[in-house]
Amino acid sequence: MTTNISELAVSLNSGDENTLLSQGFTKVKVNLNDGTEGNIIYLWYKCGQDPITRVQLTFNYEMGVGLASANYTKISKNLNTGTEGDPIYLWYFKGKTANDVPIQQIDVTTDAENEAVKFTQDWERLACDLNRGAGGKMIYAWVKREKQTYICEVTATAAYDSVEVCAKDGFIRVDEDTNKGAGGSPVFIWYRLTNDIQNALNFLQVSTNDTQMHDLQLQKYKQVKVDLNEGTGKNHVYLWSKKQGSINPIKAISLLLDKAQIQAYETAGVNVIKRNLNQGTAGHTEYLCVNQNP
Repeated sequence: MTTNISELAVSLNSGDENTLLSQGFTKVKVNLNDGTEGNIIYLWYKCGQDPITRVQLTFNYEMGVGLASANYTKISKNLNTGTEGDPIYLWYFKGKTANDVPIQQIDVTTDAENEAVKFTQDWERLACDLNRGAGGKMIYAWVKREKQTYICEVTATAAYDSVEVCAKDGFIRVDEDTNKGAGGSPVFIWYRLTNDIQNALNFLQVSTNDTQMHDLQLQKYKQVKVDLNEGTGKNHVYLWSKKQGSINPIKAISLLLDKAQIQAYETAGVNVIKRNLNQGTAGHTEYLCVNQNP
């Protein structure tokens, strides 16, 4: 019997819950609207022979256009139903490429300490807060795969023009805008997975000024050409990566926007790159975190 997840669903009320139970779905027992006055909402899953390999979240219409073109399936139930928060939808994809590895587990966290522990245990964190714009607790969804994966490539997109291309090329989007609150273009980081530890990235870094940029060039880092602060008119911020053998391969990345998260992740031993992706702007402080356990 397979343990790979093949279907995902969302319930917005008790009627939805009863229907999904009758269809053999299992509920993740965390209210996705916890801390708000909105609907009590749950995530559900079912295992089967045709596994899901990628899961994404959108918090506006434009984020989903490219996913739809790349044949992602949208669950048309707003995870912020009953609140004034952003309209958040879950999408999934069943891929067959070398970069697609079946998902076996899915979970949800509601506090920073549990987040940090999960991150060190090789779970991938979906970076969009499921209560985004709604208040309440900061809630995140997580997935875990049937075998160990590593990040082999990172890129970034500004606006929404390249979403379909990245999705079709096997990339997974970090679903939070690196320009959140900064007033620039919507910018997103993407990563691609591999099972081959020899192809994994070993180093990630961020530059927020010319001196840092020059130092990373001297260290032979590869630059992602998209400015993570694009359109703000402020500091140019870039993501950099490097491969160097199989020591300390990078397993996962995500974005942290909250002081409690940063403290909890650092306490758990997570590498938090404390160079603000919104350096020089009035936007949210955002740090990239990296799971790089030996």
